[in-house]
Amino acid sequence: MDLGEVLGVLAELTEAGCSVWVAGGWGVDALVGRQTRLHRDLDLALDARNETVALRALERRGYRVESDWRPVRVELVAEGRGWVDVHPVVFDATGHGRQADRGGGHFDYPREAFVQGALGGVCVPCLSRDQQLLLHTGYEPRAMDLLDLALLEGLPSRGSELGVVAGIPTERASNEP
Repeated sequence: MDLGEVLGVLAELTEAGCSVWVAGGWGVDALVGRQTRLHRDLDLALDARNETVALRALERRGYRVESDWRPVRVELVAEGRGWVDVHPVVFDATGHGRQADRGGGHFDYPREAFVQGALGGVCVPCLSRDQQLLLHTGYEPRAMDLLDLALLEGLPSRGSELGVVAGIPTERASNEP
């Protein structure tokens, strides 16, 4: 999946009013501030309240659902362009997020897990270094995961990303970065 497609997907979802944060390999790249490797897909943490709107926006862009493991994730594909892996996150009134996992448990997303990074010189919402490190546990890492982990380990810890807590849907915070 190339950078232009990633930025196009993010623009389409933002225009549709969706709150999303780049995760996975592209999320690591956003924290580093540049593309570091090739990517098969774009992982997105999505405010679960925007799920229907987001899936429609992706379908308008030519994506179709390939794997539906809701409430854990939905993977969409656009032939020849790549995959978008949507991870719905349910937020409470304080901005703490929770995503279901396949084993019946959940992943927690504290408010500080949502920051800003940059891809291709464009500021994008993404998951923090610490959240990315947490999400890279619990499985046998592949070569690309080891590269991502090395990049994450080389970044300063909490609160030092390219931006501040951004886009958290709460009663006190707006969705503006």
